[in-house]
Amino acid sequence: MSNESTIDDESLGQPRWRSFLALCKPRVVALICFTAVIGMFMAVPGAVPWPVLVWGNLGIFLAAASAATINQIIDAKADAIMARTQSRPLPQGEIPAHQALLFAGLLGGSGIAMLVFLVNPLTAILTFCSLIGYAVVYTMFLKRATPQNIVIGGIAGAAPPALGWVAVTGSLDAESLLLVIIIFIWTPPHFWALAIARREEYSLAAVPMLPVTHGVEFTRLHILLYTVLLLIVSILPFVFGLSNEIYLIAAVVLGVRFLWWALRLYRGGDDVVAMATFRYSIVYLMLIFSAMLLDHYLL
Repeated sequence: MSNESTIDDESLGQPRWRSFLALCKPRVVALICFTAVIGMFMAVPGAVPWPVLVWGNLGIFLAAASAATINQIIDAKADAIMARTQSRPLPQGEIPAHQALLFAGLLGGSGIAMLVFLVNPLTAILTFCSLIGYAVVYTMFLKRATPQNIVIGGIAGAAPPALGWVAVTGSLDAESLLLVIIIFIWTPPHFWALAIARREEYSLAAVPMLPVTHGVEFTRLHILLYTVLLLIVSILPFVFGLSNEIYLIAAVVLGVRFLWWALRLYRGGDDVVAMATFRYSIVYLMLIFSAMLLDHYLL
């Protein structure tokens, strides 16, 4: 392989812009921005002012993309070991690490500046804290320090709805935290289902995910317990008057389906069931937040 500073992207068959785009984890960032948008609309009874909608989401998007890029820079060696991540740009040598770091800095700096000057300073501060929480606290320390890495570090990934809310209102209201709690409790069963299916790869990469350190059966139990808790906390927006009957019905139906997958996995489901549970968890999050938005404007 040629030296990093003289990489020929055409010889690798990958246009340079696609490699940089892959650093941003576009699917993950899209889900983050989706929940941030819902937070914006839930914060007001009518329409979100278009400047906040545009600049707020763009700023949050850029900051999230920066965090994802930093995550890949730090995890490059581990990513090269794991089959799931071997095709990422850094393990493949498509982009030098120093260029990726510069890219992350440009994304994060422009995103935070956008939030400071075009949205409001509180949104910028909270977004920056979320960026540091994921890219530095979680990726550099928690991820390899404890099997509870996902639980402790999950608050950074759960913040986007509150960021969207603050972008509109300029204040961190208690109602916005109800949306944060849902994602916070959703995160462990979501990631642990994937970790069960990929436990050998995590073990090779020396990442102490729960099924690696405590076994699959122990992890299955905790997925089940967190899913039960998720079903309970998902009803809180209705209990506290943030949402109405449409949301309540959707939360119960989607939560029961998630619980069905968790029970199936707990009763001895294999890696195929674990991946199906993981995939459903993504569908669950998208649908429950969509139902929240639908409920907000119909009732």
